[in-house]
Amino acid sequence: MPPATQKVTLHALRQMKREHRKIVAVGLYDFQMAQIVDRSGSLDPGVLLYLIDELKMDARAIEKLLYQQSGLLGVSGISSDMRTLETSSEPGARAAIDLFAYRVKKYLGAYLAAMDGADAIVFAGGIGEHSPDVRARICKDLDWLGIRLDAAKNERMVGGEGRIDADGSRVALWVIPTDEELLIARDTWRVVTGVDPRL
Repeated sequence: MPPATQKVTLHALRQMKREHRKIVAVGLYDFQMAQIVDRSGSLDPGVLLYLIDELKMDARAIEKLLYQQSGLLGVSGISSDMRTLETSSEPGARAAIDLFAYRVKKYLGAYLAAMDGADAIVFAGGIGEHSPDVRARICKDLDWLGIRLDAAKNERMVGGEGRIDADGSRVALWVIPTDEELLIARDTWRVVTGVDPRL
């Protein structure tokens, strides 16, 4: 992918723009995003008041609920693992997948509007790399934005790297595996030595 490409990267919901400007969906406490495996994502502040006033929960109990018992796990009541949910026949599993895809799609639309469009969308991270079903749900009915998914390419792309957009799609759709450990190691090396290991 050309480095100057204006792209939205769906991995912890980050977007990167051509002039190296970033719009990041992570706030002070990591909630300003779509729901993830066990975290709630964006939340109506009124929910916190309800938990305090009506359920008499203290700060630590609320923290545990929002950071460890929400997201896919909280909605499904089964698991925080998308692979488990995708093979489950339980209604909660389907509800969790539906809500996850809807909220990612909503954030994607917001990012595309804030960035005046994009040349590419990158699916990364565990779910983005390994779930054709979730990728299809996110891209569904986005033809009007120039986003057209190739169903066959999408189904074949599990854990690999490549394009999954259909012919005529104005936006390139990529699946690119990430190596977070390598990125952390590079950043640590750069901080400690002052030298960029990629140079």
